[in-house]
Amino acid sequence: MKSKMILQFSNTYAAAKRKVQLAAGLLLAGSLFALQAGQVSIHDPCMAKEGDTYYIFSTDPGIKCYSSTDMVHWKFRTRVFPGEPFWARGVTSKFNGHIWAPDISLHDGKYYLYYAVSSPGKNSSAIGVTINKTLDPDSPDYKWEDQGIVLKSIPGRDLWNAIDPNVVVDANGTPWMDFGSFWTGIKLVKLDTNWTAVAEPQEWYSLAKRERSVFVDDREPGDGAVEGPFIFKKSDYYYLFVSWDLCCRGTNSTYKIGVGRSREVTGPYLDKDGLDMAQGGGTLVLAGNKDWPGRGGASAYTFDGKDYLVFHAYEAADNGLQKLQIAEIKWDENKWPIIDEKALNEYRSVLVK
Repeated sequence: MKSKMILQFSNTYAAAKRKVQLAAGLLLAGSLFALQAGQVSIHDPCMAKEGDTYYIFSTDPGIKCYSSTDMVHWKFRTRVFPGEPFWARGVTSKFNGHIWAPDISLHDGKYYLYYAVSSPGKNSSAIGVTINKTLDPDSPDYKWEDQGIVLKSIPGRDLWNAIDPNVVVDANGTPWMDFGSFWTGIKLVKLDTNWTAVAEPQEWYSLAKRERSVFVDDREPGDGAVEGPFIFKKSDYYYLFVSWDLCCRGTNSTYKIGVGRSREVTGPYLDKDGLDMAQGGGTLVLAGNKDWPGRGGASAYTFDGKDYLVFHAYEAADNGLQKLQIAEIKWDENKWPIIDEKALNEYRSVLVK
């Protein structure tokens, strides 16, 4: 009888233990799911504020749009394009539906959203722009009207790539577009007064590049890994933020953010040591670490008197999934941007269902 009671106890204990283990496993699985599904997964974010609401746009089929009132809790709202730009497949037969690296600007009471279509690893690319009176999808005035191609690059003709657009307005009110990825780096071109085409006569500048092997075929991106430019005007300087090295590889990503500055929008953009970014210079702002192996695709803004860097990063704890990151920019005594690493580890976006 005693041995039978012991056996019954053992079986009861084992069953209870299995229940506890199962519950713990479900709790762990639930925690991991919350980690993966509870944050905004995003690439190449750009941001704008209309009224009391912030809007983020991201690389994705159709360009994803999220909104927030606090820059922490984000809700998916819509896609800018229900399908794809009408002209996209005329640029590249390998267009896969993804619309890359949007950039948002407010001009004359309307929002101009620039974006790119491309063949991965090729410079069969073009930058387009679409215009809306409002960013609020619930407004009766909400309607994106695509203006078509602003500029494009053609393999075999161009040693630059028409992706990653950003528009900056100089001290005279003139719009400029900086853009580029790999090949011969980051370019700047003047836009016309409508902000929808390159100004004539054309005015071009080279802003940043990294060394490219002369043995690489001109039709290939090569090893000059610089892209994702964004020019941010602050006091006496224009700051050119760029992304170096490789994105989109999860925990193997090596993305990092560099910067240079100039008193003129056309450059030269010099780093802390006075080296021109067009000659391979640039000062490191933010690199990866064990928690976030790669960080890049940055844009910069001023909201309510504070400056922010908005970018994506790959989280090691979530199998290298790309996540939205927002960090306040501080400035040192020599007016160079500083990002607090502790603040980065504290930021966690919340995806509101």
